[in-house]
Amino acid sequence: MTLLTLFYTFAKIGAFSFGGGYAMIPLIQREIVTNHKWLSLSQFIDVIAISQATPGPIAINSATFVGYKIAGFWGSAFATTGVVLPPFMIMFILTRLFLKYRDLSFTQAAFGGIRPAVVALIVAAAVSIFSSSITDFPGAIIAIVVFIATVFTKINPIFLLLLSGIAGIFFYH
Repeated sequence: MTLLTLFYTFAKIGAFSFGGGYAMIPLIQREIVTNHKWLSLSQFIDVIAISQATPGPIAINSATFVGYKIAGFWGSAFATTGVVLPPFMIMFILTRLFLKYRDLSFTQAAFGGIRPAVVALIVAAAVSIFSSSITDFPGAIIAIVVFIATVFTKINPIFLLLLSGIAGIFFYH
């Protein structure tokens, strides 16, 4: 039953999360922290941080981590398959439809409405994890420096994550 619950939960996340990884964060958080209590909010934030520092999408990395934590290898396999299968099927169907109907005005109008909704989901995710992620002055300084570097420079985000880890060791060790 646990394996099916993992599969179903992450299939729901995969099927109903639009806009990419950051837009998925609120739904992932609600499912694995609030509904199932598989992780605490602090652990969830750590998973998001690890997901950013490792290759692969947030949802897949989260599914793999949570699945492994709950039911080992098979939990990881079921959760990861669950989060990947629905978007794969949806994208396959939508790609065929989009290529056929991309020039229609209603298709363009739909994308005009989807884009701002995705931005709102990303902002909601940032707001939901902000208070648990930045809990002190050093954390605020790291966040501000990384934000400024991201917006105003072309520094690679991976390099910024590495520097943030070093700063964390310096400030918190």
